[in-house]
Amino acid sequence: MRQASRPSPDLPDKPILWTVSISRLSDLFRDITLEFDDRASIEPINLGFEDAVRHIRERLETEHCDAVISAGSNAAYLKSRLSVPVVTAKASGFDVLHALARARKLSSRIAIVTYQTTSPELQEFQQSFGLSIVQRTYATEEDARTQITELKASGIEVVVGAGLITDLAEEAGLTGVFVYSAMSIRQAFEDALEIARFTHLETGRQRNPLADTRRAKHGLADLRGESAAMDAVRHSIQLFAKSPATVLIQGETGTGKELAAQAIHRESQRARQPFVAINCGAVAESLLESELFGYEEGAFTGSRRGGHAGLFEAANRGTLFLDEIGEMPLPLQTRLLRVLEEREVVRVGGTRPIPVNVRIISATHCDLDQRVRDGRFRADLFYRLGVLRMTLPPLRERTGDIVALAEWGLKNALAALGVRPHANLHAELQACAPLMAAYAWPGNVRELRNLMERLALFLASEPLQALTPGLVLRVAPELRSETLLASSPGVVSAPPSETVEQVLARFAGNRDAAARHLGISRTTLWRRLNRSAEPR
Repeated sequence: MRQASRPSPDLPDKPILWTVSISRLSDLFRDITLEFDDRASIEPINLGFEDAVRHIRERLETEHCDAVISAGSNAAYLKSRLSVPVVTAKASGFDVLHALARARKLSSRIAIVTYQTTSPELQEFQQSFGLSIVQRTYATEEDARTQITELKASGIEVVVGAGLITDLAEEAGLTGVFVYSAMSIRQAFEDALEIARFTHLETGRQRNPLADTRRAKHGLADLRGESAAMDAVRHSIQLFAKSPATVLIQGETGTGKELAAQAIHRESQRARQPFVAINCGAVAESLLESELFGYEEGAFTGSRRGGHAGLFEAANRGTLFLDEIGEMPLPLQTRLLRVLEEREVVRVGGTRPIPVNVRIISATHCDLDQRVRDGRFRADLFYRLGVLRMTLPPLRERTGDIVALAEWGLKNALAALGVRPHANLHAELQACAPLMAAYAWPGNVRELRNLMERLALFLASEPLQALTPGLVLRVAPELRSETLLASSPGVVSAPPSETVEQVLARFAGNRDAAARHLGISRTTLWRRLNRSAEPR
């Protein structure tokens, strides 16, 4: 049944926020709402997931909402299905530690269940207090229910988590400890108000049509992987976020360059300002100039009356991400350099300089040094864009992350199909690890994610079948040829032309390092070296 609408606010520019929850989080939302009642019109929606999406979509046809506030898996579900901004209430490190301290008073057999990612504060907490705390993650409600059942069977007595988790825990006869604090929920309300302020035009209540494209949706947690290479990437992001300097991100296709750019923005002081992205290789040169710099009325045939602000103006005070910067035509490189030096932009067909305060993050998969040598990219622009530089590692150089990435991608793909993952999914993927590690993954994490979506379709069609290497090869025959290539004497998969001996020489004879680079065991490395040494 449709819920009654609150009366219209007295002030026409008073933001409208909707809170969405079906758990005990609703009580905390209600309490915090009283503190913000004079600053916004806030209405609770006590629905979740598809019911909430359907309800909100229906209301948006005739009503206005500036932002939705939710948490955990419910927020993630809403965010991918609604056009209105969704603010996710996040438990802070203090919340996690405080909840675990409360749980410790109840029992020593504690588990914490979080949505998709584990808590980085937990390791330090365990070491400091000498505790052994079980960590689990979930992707769907069914997945969460499975985790609670397994935890109870293993002897866990207290479960820390969000509302869904604590409700399921208590339903199973365990004790649930709610992880959110009033401070964290208060911050979510503040973030929602900031979004409302940004998306309002100066003239009143009209919704800004670019609002959804001006937000960085991904942060550090979305750069998944526990390898040393990814730890270094996350460290660089946190370091670069403290500086206003330009950043050049290099890496093969599918390594997550835009994710890294968004994370830098989210960690910086510009986090609440616009994040605007454009792929310089996907837009024709004639359009790219007007998209970046804007144009005045009458600048060309078909130009909009009143002119059009470019992306530099749209990103003012925030971050402009220039993807595939190596594809930018030389004439526009000159204009871009001038904007960077002068900190002002002149629209196409105009003469008036417009001041802009924009941080530039650019990315490329190509060798910009070589393009500079070939005269295809301006050297002065290259150095201006690359004050800070980072290179994202290809997946073949961090094969230890493959299973975790595959599990996360497969759980999400199954959830999108409404299918519950196998209870032993992790073990099944571990059995497929050698097969996946032998593949070069030219499309990197994006290719792995796409493969998991393919696998999810097959698993959904036959729910009882196991995830085996045979099934993976049937779904992805491209892995078979790569495996055969890797098993040939003296030949490795990344890069295909490099022999085992060359890899070993590159690491100064260090067999452990060479084996890690190749994604194989030291024993397998020894066997390949012996085979290649045999007389032909």
